[in-house]
Amino acid sequence: MLKFILQRLFSGIFVLLGVVVIIFFLLNIIPVDSGRLTLGANADDETLAAVRKELRLDYSAPQRLWFYISDISPLSLNENNDVEKPLYLDDSKYDYTSIFSIGSKSFVLKKPYFGRSFQSNKLVSEIITRKLLPTALLAISAMILASIVGILLGIIAALNYNKPLDKLTVGFSVIGISIPSYFSAILLAIFFGYYLSNYTGLNVTGSLIDISDYGEYFINWKNLILPTIALGIRPIAIITQLTRNSMLDVLSADYVRTAKSKGLSRYKVIFKHTLRNALNPVITSITGWFASLLAGAFFVEWIFDFKGLGHTTVSALLNFDFPLVMGAILFIAMVFVMVNIFVDIFYSLIDPRIRVE
Repeated sequence: MLKFILQRLFSGIFVLLGVVVIIFFLLNIIPVDSGRLTLGANADDETLAAVRKELRLDYSAPQRLWFYISDISPLSLNENNDVEKPLYLDDSKYDYTSIFSIGSKSFVLKKPYFGRSFQSNKLVSEIITRKLLPTALLAISAMILASIVGILLGIIAALNYNKPLDKLTVGFSVIGISIPSYFSAILLAIFFGYYLSNYTGLNVTGSLIDISDYGEYFINWKNLILPTIALGIRPIAIITQLTRNSMLDVLSADYVRTAKSKGLSRYKVIFKHTLRNALNPVITSITGWFASLLAGAFFVEWIFDFKGLGHTTVSALLNFDFPLVMGAILFIAMVFVMVNIFVDIFYSLIDPRIRVE
């Protein structure tokens, strides 16, 4: 098991490196002056030159990529001198601890540095940390909604196989899978947030953390409802299909027929013998979808003006705030990698038919 986990961790590191390389070069082919974005249109040439030097814009793209990887890496290479200045970074950017030395250089352990936002000059890591909570709550609430509704609909469809209720459920699933989340968000915002707002009490737009008329911050839970539904429609459809198909496979198994022949109640056959064994692929889908919902929340947040990590990233992309865009994308990629590793390990533990050698 330990060997398997280490292999997946190394694979995940290479995936993250691939994401960094692709996103870095995609953003660097855009003809935008990052120094001008940082200072504004009225900056003098001397200050602009100093900022361009600080942002390493006088280096080539491959060199800047190497510097960026050194910045975000938890390990860095330092020159051994009186003040122990890092080889690629100013020592004021992070705290570090020396591990071991090789000749005139030493390897150090440090906190990853993602740069500063061009627009606000704040640390990218601080912005991501501050904006992560609303997005995480949105993804969790959408996943809870999808899990409950999807499993119930899947059970109902399987128990009414080939009947009108089953066909209706399957039709709903096909429609739910086909509709993008941002389109669902637009429809929900128009109908329930605008036309039916007098009855629902919901708003077209609104953030989770709101400001009262007295300038006090409070959590406005009703602004979480429509984004949760919009983000949860697609996973509801997929979980419904998975639960239905898995239930049908298990219902036809020999041990289920044996349980029925022994006179067990319908409730025990379904929930004790059938559902428990049918949930393995469903659990895999649920855990895997959580990372997808974090990424899918980007455009849903933008439509509802739900100021989380997704809204902040889209706004940064429109304003060419490259450090913030790269930091957010890299964070989402890291979540994908960690969730996939967790799913593989968890799946091998809950299913006795699977063993990791």
